[in-house]
Parts: sequence; structure tokens; C-alpha cells
Amino acid sequence: MKRLKKRGLALLLATVVICCTSLSASPVSAEVSPSPAPAVASQETLRLGERIYREGILPSGKPLRVSIKGDSAVPGMTFACVSCHLRSGLGAFEEGVYTPPTNGAKLFKPRPVLHRGLELSAQPPLRPAYTDESLIEVLRTGSDPKGRVLSEVMPRYLLDDQDARVLVAYLRSLSAQFSPGVSDTAIRFATVISEDIPPEKSTAMLAAFDAYFDSRNTQVRAVADPRSKGSYRRMAEKMFGSKELATRTTSLSRWILKGPPETWRSQLEAYNGKEPVFALLGGMVSGQWQPVHQFCEENGIPCLFPNTDVPVISDTDWYTLYASKGYYQEGEGAARYLNNTADLPGEHPVVQVVRDSPEAAALAAGFQQTWQGLGHKAPVTVSLPRGKVLDGDFLQRLLASHTTAVLVIWDDAAAIPALEWLARHDGRPAMVFLSARYLGESVWSLKKSVRDFTYLTYPYSFFPTAGMGKPQLQGDAQKTLRQADIPLKNEVEMITSQTNAVTKLLTSLLIELKGNYYRDNLLDVTGTMMEEQHPVYGQISFAAGHRYASRGCYIVQLSPGDTPELVKKSGWEIQ
Repeated sequence: MKRLKKRGLALLLATVVICCTSLSASPVSAEVSPSPAPAVASQETLRLGERIYREGILPSGKPLRVSIKGDSAVPGMTFACVSCHLRSGLGAFEEGVYTPPTNGAKLFKPRPVLHRGLELSAQPPLRPAYTDESLIEVLRTGSDPKGRVLSEVMPRYLLDDQDARVLVAYLRSLSAQFSPGVSDTAIRFATVISEDIPPEKSTAMLAAFDAYFDSRNTQVRAVADPRSKGSYRRMAEKMFGSKELATRTTSLSRWILKGPPETWRSQLEAYNGKEPVFALLGGMVSGQWQPVHQFCEENGIPCLFPNTDVPVISDTDWYTLYASKGYYQEGEGAARYLNNTADLPGEHPVVQVVRDSPEAAALAAGFQQTWQGLGHKAPVTVSLPRGKVLDGDFLQRLLASHTTAVLVIWDDAAAIPALEWLARHDGRPAMVFLSARYLGESVWSLKKSVRDFTYLTYPYSFFPTAGMGKPQLQGDAQKTLRQADIPLKNEVEMITSQTNAVTKLLTSLLIELKGNYYRDNLLDVTGTMMEEQHPVYGQISFAAGHRYASRGCYIVQLSPGDTPELVKKSGWEIQ
């Protein structure tokens, strides 16, 4: 199980597999009658149960404790249910190992015998429906409803009555009903756009979405048309992955945000209250994505690949899946490249000049946090106020105050004249770093005199993208890129390509849901997907809990010729 191997949970895997197999696979001769439906749990009870399930923390704040063979009582955080049964409670099947569901829709019903996905109702169920009491019993003692004692490698959870019932109450609610935005015949999505986005950009994104949803719904209607030939319906069902999915239409609402960002939250709540959706797709707003990110986090709504260069950087948030860390990722790449450069000149501190803008702030944060995390002293950071020109006088005062071999300039194209001043300055730093994304197309205006000491962070895949054709891997042999071949050439084309990447991902995810339309399950199955190809970032990868699909950056320079090209100076600096 690749995901668990990465976590180093070999013991957990062995434990849970034996536990789950024992709980669910043995035939029984009679079904145990379920207990009367319990009263609806309070929100506080569900919150506490969720914490046990996801974090292994009891309502008291103490860690869940378990008893396993050879140890009478050990901390149980490693054995939190989410580790194998996932956030949705639907379990997983990886590398031949099956972890069954523990969600409310499955756990408290008899589990039928399945053959090729079909229920064999004539046979006794694999197990009876759990009751609160029988589930608590098996968690504590390892004894199932028929009195069988499960393997000793299964942990026995040391839960008192109150904590046990809190956990069971949460399990009853977990993925018990399909998430909002899903009906018997349709799945509703939305995309978020702020009204000040240039029309050519929003039009490019919406046109790509409309083409996808129109095509898909045309096929769904054709499957439902009684005049369609059986062979066509079977072919369409195979393409959709299941007959069930082939009968559901999909729609995309447009949530247009107006006014300043501090008013967006109430607008998002109003849209969602009027027309709940299963997930948000793509989207673009002016400035930072943070207001939308926070809305999704607090409402439990997945958001797939928003078009933003300033995403929220978090190790714990769950609901937004970004294509990359944006500008922050470039700052990380510059820090790692400097750290890995054996002949880094001098012992003086790195100096970074930071423009007063969200883009520059993200670049600086990525650089500083990574640089210090690698064991270096914090860089000297000099702010560049909005409207202030970065010119020779500014740099002269800066270099007179700070001796440095490395100058990092997080500014847009306005910084280019300052580079030309540095080229004429005898005491200039040996290396100067800037962001190719932040410079935009102006990167090609760098004069020959500055190219030998100017290094650029480049977060895109190193492959020809004219027409946004099939990408190559980041590790390919190609060393240079022409101006005509890079994503910086055409921003509208990039938006179209990234939107197509969202719809490609959505197609795969809908199939992998297997009819289990729960929001957490959408993100659970994302974490089990194989590597994919992205038209802008190249090879992207997913893993359980990862929220940034692209996690690398190149360091490049411009070639000295009259027709400059980007030249690799590093490999793909993985974050």
C-alpha cells in the first residue's frame, strides 16, 4: 500500500487489514437485529468524535490508547481510524490490500456478498449490521457479534463508555448521506470569478468549461434516449465508468464576486445557501485566493485547481487542491538551489529586496522559510514600498549598508533597469535572483550584460508548449527553451490549458468515486491517483494529504546570444 508505506505504518497496515478482514469477511447464519435508531447527535458530540477518528485525540484532550500484543497500553494516535479508512470512511483498495468502509451508510447495515460488483442477495450477508453495542464491543475486545475473537495483532481500543459512544455517534454520521449538490440525476459544481478579472481571461476559462459540460451532458442524454442503440449505450457506459454515472448530468454554476475581498465571504455563503454544490472547479479572483480557501475549509467544500499564483500555504488544511504553491514555490526553489550550490561565494548574509505586493510577499516567504529551514541565518529583508522605483541610487545605498554575494530581488519588470546599473557596478553581488513568472514577457528584454549573473526561478515544465501539446517529463534531456515555447507567451492559452487539466482530473475522479458522492471521498480518491501530466507544470503527483500537485521549480538563465533562450542551471528542485 503505497500511501501507508510513505507513512511508515507497516504495523498499522498489518493490524488494520487483519482487523477489517475479520470484521467483515466471515459468513454468518443469521442477522443480528439492529438496535433502535439513536437520537440525533449534537454538533459538539460529532466534533469530538471526528477528533477521535481523525487525530486519535479523546474528548479529554488525551491521546487515544490501545492495547496490542506485547504492550498493555500504547498511545493510539498512530492508529487513528483515518490512517486506513480515510476521511470519508470508505476505505481503500491498494496493491491487493482491501480496507473496508467504516462509514454510516455501510457500517450499520448488513454487508452483502458481492460478485463482480453485484449483490448476491440469496446468500447470507458477510456480516450482520453493527449496533452501537456490538461495535463498541469489537473496538474494545476484538470480539465480533458472533463471539469470534479477532487476531491479537488487532489493537483493542481503551475507550470508556462515554468516549466509545462519542466515536460511534460520529461513525453513524460519517458519509451517511450524499453530499450537497448531488441528486438522483445530477451533480452540480460551481466556479468562482471576481468581477474585475479581465474578460478575455474569464471567457477563456468559461469557454473550456462549457465545452466540457456540454459534451458530457450530450452523451448522458444520448444514453438515456430510448432510441439509442444498445451498443452505443454500452460504449458510453464503459466510457463513463459505470451505468450509474452515465445517467447523471453535470452542471457548472458561476459564482461572481463583487466588491472588495472582505465582502466575498458573505457572497459565497449566499451562493452556497441558495444553490449548494458538490465542489468548486478552477476559478480566478484578483489578489489572493485566501477568502475562497477559508470558505471551502469551513464549509467542507472541495476546490480543484483554482487559477491563482498566491494560494494559501498550509500543511493542515484539506479542501483546496492547488496545481502548485505559486510564487511561494519559486522562493522555495531559489533557497534550495543556493543551499545546493557548493561554490556559493562568501559567508555574508543573503539580502532580499521585496516589493510591497502579494506576489513578492509570497516569493519572500517561500525563500526565507525554506532558507532558515535548511539551517541558514535569516536573509536581510529590505522592503520596497509600492510606487518606489528600484534604481541605482536605491541599490547603491543598499550595498553600502550590506555586504552580500547574493542579492534576491522580488520585483516585477520595474527591476530590470536596476540590473543594468548592477552590471556597471564593480562591487555587485556575484548572483542576483528574480522570478521569471513575476517578470513575465519582460524577461526577454534582459540585456546581455546582466545575463551572466542573473538567475531566474522558473516554475513550469521544461518542454515545448506551442499549442499546449503533449508535455514531456521534467527530467527530459531538453536544456533550453525558446520564447515561442513557454507558457509566459500567452496567458489566455495557459488559462485554457489549465482549465482543461481541471476537467481531465474531474473525469478521472468521478469514475473513481464509484457512486459514493461524498465530498471527502472526492479528495480521498485524489490522494490515491497515479502521477498525471499537466499542460503547464508537466508531471504532477498526488498523495494522501498533499494539497499542491506540482512541487518543483527550475533555476534558469538567459543564453548570451542575440536570440535568447532559457537555459537550465538546475534540475527540478523538489520541495
